[in-house]
Amino acid sequence: QVQLVESGGGLVQAGESLRLSCAASGTIFRLNTMGWYRQAPGKQRELVASITGFGRTNYADSVKGRFTISRDGAKNTVYLQMNSLKPGDTAVYYCHAYTGVDYWGKGELVTVSS
Repeated sequence: QVQLVESGGGLVQAGESLRLSCAASGTIFRLNTMGWYRQAPGKQRELVASITGFGRTNYADSVKGRFTISRDGAKNTVYLQMNSLKPGDTAVYYCHAYTGVDYWGKGELVTVSS
């Protein structure tokens, strides 16, 4: 079993920054992919960014150049640095880990006001 706990969300104004953190505990191996998804009201959940155990990253086109995903293997923690936030980034952000099974955090609300 893997537990994922997110933190760092909140309310910011457009143009500001936030950093989300996701701490994983339980049986998780360093070479698994971790990432962030988001779901805005009335929309489907979408991939924001992911990172493999080897550090290979992948980003949604809408966040490229503004968001950066990173991970600390020793701490089993993944981060999402979000800069130049826009109202369109408003969503619940979910941490995801894949170990052969999908695991999800409970979600962290990010609200960006204009």
